[in-house]
Amino acid sequence: MVEKQGPGGGSGTVELIGEHPILDFQRGEKVLFFFDGKEMEGYEGEPIAMALHANGVRVYRETEKEHRPRGFFCAIGKCSSCFMVVDGVPNVRTCITPLKPGMQVETQHGNGSVPDGKD
Repeated sequence: MVEKQGPGGGSGTVELIGEHPILDFQRGEKVLFFFDGKEMEGYEGEPIAMALHANGVRVYRETEKEHRPRGFFCAIGKCSSCFMVVDGVPNVRTCITPLKPGMQVETQHGNGSVPDGKD
């Protein structure tokens, strides 16, 4: 099993499945990506949400009106709990979006907004 220590050290260790009796895991190369400006590592091609979870990240967005935290929920792309801003694009379903090297992943606050490009 591959072990990753969550941020802060005291939050416990997440164990990733390395071998399974039925499923075949083809892990990509280890890559760096950024979450809210912090450098993290994951495996290329794995869902962004999986890489975040393995790094101890549990809150992906907060709701518009009540500012309630949301995180990993359905893991099949049917809900909106894992919406995040990825490379400047809001409302990305991170549970089904593959991780790529250098991705900029940010906590989404509210419904997200698309930059107007007039900067």
